[in-house]
This record gives sequence, C-alpha cells and structure tokens, in this order.
Amino acid sequence: MTDTMDIAEYLAKGGRLTNPANVPSRYRAELMKIMATFVDSELAGAAGFADVINAGPGIKERIAAARIVLEKTDHADKVLELMGQFGANTDRYASHHPWTDRLDRDTPPGARRNEHDMRLSVLNYPLDGWVDAVVMNMLMGLAVGVQLAEFLTSSYQPFAEAIRAVEPRERHHTELAIEGVEKLMKEGHTKAVQDSIGYWWPRVSDSFGTGVSARGDALKAMGLRSKTNAELHDAWVAAASARLAKLQLECPA
Repeated sequence: MTDTMDIAEYLAKGGRLTNPANVPSRYRAELMKIMATFVDSELAGAAGFADVINAGPGIKERIAAARIVLEKTDHADKVLELMGQFGANTDRYASHHPWTDRLDRDTPPGARRNEHDMRLSVLNYPLDGWVDAVVMNMLMGLAVGVQLAEFLTSSYQPFAEAIRAVEPRERHHTELAIEGVEKLMKEGHTKAVQDSIGYWWPRVSDSFGTGVSARGDALKAMGLRSKTNAELHDAWVAAASARLAKLQLECPA
C-alpha cells in the first residue's frame, strides 16, 4: 500500500493484509464473523460426526469417520489461532457452546437452534445413522469445496493460507463420502441413500444464505468475498447435480 492510497482503495485493487495491527475496525468485524462461522461449523460438524463413528459397518469406515472428526477439529484450531491474534479467548472457545446440540430431525429447513454460535444452519440438524451421515458428508462436502475456493482468495493472507492447508483434507473427506455412497448402493441401500438426499438437499442449500445483500457487496469491496451467495449456491447445485447424475441418483427439484 502506498502513502497516497487509503486502505479501502488498496483492498478494492486486490491488496492483501497480513497483520491484525493493520486491519480497520469494519474489516476486522467482518473477518471475525467469517472465521467464527468456519470454526463453529467445523466444531459442530466434528461433534455430529463423532456420534456416528461406531455406526460404521466396518473398521475401515470407523477409522475414516474418526479421522474426519480429528481433522475437522484441527481445521477449527488452525483458524481459531488466527482469531486469537485478534483477541478472541481461544481457551474458552471450544467449550463455550454445546457443539453436539441439534434441532429435532423434522424441523423445517433453515431453522436456527440459537443465535449464539455461528455454525451453518445445516449443522443444527442431527444425523440419522450411517447412510445418512455418508450422504450428508457428500452433499455438504461439495458445498464446503465451493466455500473454501472462495476463502482461498481472501484479502486477509493468513486466513487464505490457513484455508490452503485445510482444503486438500476437506476435499478428501468428500471423496471418501462419494466412495461410501457408491459402496452403499452396491450393497442395496439405494432407496435409503435417495431418501437421505431428499432430506439434506434443502438444508445444505439453505447454508448459502440469501442471494444478494448489501453486506455481500461490502465484503467484496474489502476483498473478503469475490462471489455472491447466489453464485456460490449455483456452483454447488451444478457440482452436486453432476455428481448425483454420475451416481445415477435423482436430484431433488
């Protein structure tokens, strides 16, 4: 950044920030919301998946599920460390919310359990056994891939670097889920898989939020986002629809 360029102009031109001391207050607030949503979602996702480890049909499936729980918790820790550099109480954070709490299974899509943790709304719903966990992991994994690609371009360089370390493992989680769905179908569980797709599709869809917002425009100006919620949602729909077609499964309307 030059002496004659203010920080808003610098960010609008694709500039990068690397130190909490150089971050303006509005930028800091929005960055912290983004990082808190990531951390809360990883912790809530790990807690939910931990509950189904022993539902895995074999030892390999249980090892894979346990590894997903471990790695998601580690991903949360990586970003939580960045939040600590901005003053967040990281020691208190992990136990501050009941990460295993969920809504009733039949609660309509889009509902929130409470206003205090910032997990994506899809993670307020409980998993219902192994088939359900594998399907949810596939659909949500494809959504996470879209979101992480967005975070890789973040104007806060330490966050982008943390996501760069996380992204390959999250991609592998999705690959494991796809393999799991294929195996379940070969074993005669196609109807259960299709039913689970029908349940999770609208809930994952809702995790992208509203299409266009004034806040979204502000985030783009700060370099914290590059695409609208609608664009991210469309990218997920395209990826998920293509995957379901390849698996010869029906895509919900």
